[in-house]
Amino acid sequence: MFFASDNWAGAHPLISERLTKEAAGFASAYGTSELDRSIEARFSDIFETDVAVFYVATGTAANSLALASLARPGGVTFAHSEAHVIEDELGAPDFFSGMRMIEVAGPLGKMDAESLKAQIARFPQDAVHHGRANSVTLTQATEQGTVYDLSEIQTLTQIARENGLGVHMDGARFANALVALGATPAEMTWKRGVDVLSFGGTKNGCWCAEAIVFFDPAKAREMPFIRKRAAQLFSKSRFISAQLAAYLDNDLWLDLARHANGMADRLRDGLAASNTARLAWGTQSNEVFAVIPRATAKLAEDMGAKFYEWPTPKDVAETIQKDESLIRLVTSFATTTEDVDRFLDILQQA
Repeated sequence: MFFASDNWAGAHPLISERLTKEAAGFASAYGTSELDRSIEARFSDIFETDVAVFYVATGTAANSLALASLARPGGVTFAHSEAHVIEDELGAPDFFSGMRMIEVAGPLGKMDAESLKAQIARFPQDAVHHGRANSVTLTQATEQGTVYDLSEIQTLTQIARENGLGVHMDGARFANALVALGATPAEMTWKRGVDVLSFGGTKNGCWCAEAIVFFDPAKAREMPFIRKRAAQLFSKSRFISAQLAAYLDNDLWLDLARHANGMADRLRDGLAASNTARLAWGTQSNEVFAVIPRATAKLAEDMGAKFYEWPTPKDVAETIQKDESLIRLVTSFATTTEDVDRFLDILQQA
């Protein structure tokens, strides 16, 4: 019963097989092989426009270098107050981009449009002493398991456009958000005003595959230098391409996300019907947040369940009692119905 993180899951067998196949023979290095070029073309097909693609090792690297590509001296980037770029990346986005991350409030992981406007207004373009507004970063799906719908993305990117700001999307769980919305990759990104995407594969069945995707290749001119300087240029990049070849083939990536979301739906349904636990708030992706008695959480852990106790957001703090725990449950491509049902049975037994 591994619900701690989708990072805990291994690699999908088809992706492992494709890596093994690529291990034999020789291929030109640093993104110049035939396989590398074919995957770049595949991304353009998926997003219905010509894109520029750059592989990096981690989601933190993807976010940091993508924001660095948008940076200007003295710039500030606006992110939700609980976004990964602020909470969990040890200042890497600030370090690599030279910008500061400015918090924007909003319920359940999503930036509030009026709060974004107010924060941007604090940093006019001629504010030499305080910094100038530079870019906006959206997390899709959010750190609280919610998903921006297309109109919400459009509203926030329009605010950015009106202020001359670039827009980045942190897509560590991009596929999960995509299938939750039933949208196309183009509809959820550049058609809504997103400039650059951190496209995550590691959480959804890849071994190690993260990519930075530019929807206007002209805006990616500096990225080869930014990536090299950050020590993120793979010599044997074909092994990232091999993973993505299997991942994208026959829409495996979407199938894996649908499975993960489906297992989360099963958890949500079970928790909604439980007498001993409850959903902390509604989510749409593969993250579920539940409130359970502390004694029940201890019992579940003793019986083999893996999950994290989660910091309580301010907007739900009053609903959680002292003898209760807020926990996060994350499903993956490898989660089974047996895992989910056993966990729900433990809650019921308690």
